[in-house]
Amino acid sequence: MVTIEQNWVVFTFYRPGVSRVCVAGDFNGWKTGDVEMINVGDGNWEAHVRLSPGEFRFRYCADGEWFADYAACGLEMGRFGMDSIVAVPDRQLQEIYEPIPEEIPEEVGVEFSAEPVLAM
Repeated sequence: MVTIEQNWVVFTFYRPGVSRVCVAGDFNGWKTGDVEMINVGDGNWEAHVRLSPGEFRFRYCADGEWFADYAACGLEMGRFGMDSIVAVPDRQLQEIYEPIPEEIPEEVGVEFSAEPVLAM
């Protein structure tokens, strides 16, 4: 699974019973030793990687065996099997929409709209 918090990508992988897990992709030249994942318990592994905005292909390597992340932003056939895709948005261009509440208390005295607001 992949979550994105600004330009930080949090890779989370479940693989109990292994001793070493890495994440490798086109962002690090597919080197298995560059991004070691941390065992956070109960078979879960995690790595935090700062990536620039863009789309990247990656896979997990657990004890020498490669795995795709089917919960990522997408999948694509690579040279050696399925590669996962993570898309890091450009935060300056991303629009944020504020929902309109069902009821607006009269004492608030403000209007809500669904107009896009640029995140800074």
